[in-house]
Amino acid sequence: MNSFFKSIRTAFFAGVILLAPLSITLLVFSWLVENIGGRFRSHFFFYLPDTLLERANLVLLWNILATVMVLILITLLGYLSRYFFGRFLIRIAERMVRTVPFVNAVYGTVKQIVDTFSTQNRAVFQHVVLVEFPRSGVFALGFLTDQVKGEIQGRTKDNLCNVFVPTTPNPTSGFLVMFPSSEVTELQMSVAEGMKVIISGGALVPVWDPELGQKIQTRIDTPSGPNGPSTSGSETPLNPRDAPPGAV
Repeated sequence: MNSFFKSIRTAFFAGVILLAPLSITLLVFSWLVENIGGRFRSHFFFYLPDTLLERANLVLLWNILATVMVLILITLLGYLSRYFFGRFLIRIAERMVRTVPFVNAVYGTVKQIVDTFSTQNRAVFQHVVLVEFPRSGVFALGFLTDQVKGEIQGRTKDNLCNVFVPTTPNPTSGFLVMFPSSEVTELQMSVAEGMKVIISGGALVPVWDPELGQKIQTRIDTPSGPNGPSTSGSETPLNPRDAPPGAV
């Protein structure tokens, strides 16, 4: 009897794990349609009569169309920002926002965070590294940003590295720690993979082969089951980048 209930429980959790990505995707899509499309529906389709715009069986259609139009406008704004006229308009809008008390502080903080973690500035994080933090014997994942320069480096004997150690699950905050280069272990995982590890609290970790001493690239992944992670498809080892075996 116990084995029967155990198999039922295992099957239930397996079903939950399989449905979780789809459910979360649907929730995000519903939130976007409801909060974006629902708010801009009346602005985009102002020329339609209220009896047609508010009809129960058509509300979802109008919301989806309004959401698509908002996404198209955001994409166009991104294209315009590449050109002089678009950058000029954006600078004017930023100046107007920065003149509003309190709003300018919020805007400046958010803009700084977005610029730091945007694709254009992804090179700020050069490598994912392993460091002993906050004390010896305790390890933390960090991002190598640059070599220490200027007065800070001039007043120390060791060759120092700037390492940003983010907090979990919010990587927008963290600590700037300067480690001697000999105490920094560079890992093979990419910056994006390192971010996944941080945000997931260590639940999503790239596959590592301790015997080969290198990361394994999994082409097709399936959700982890109750008895541990499972993968399907072919796995292609990546070329090692001088990372010591067992560093992770």
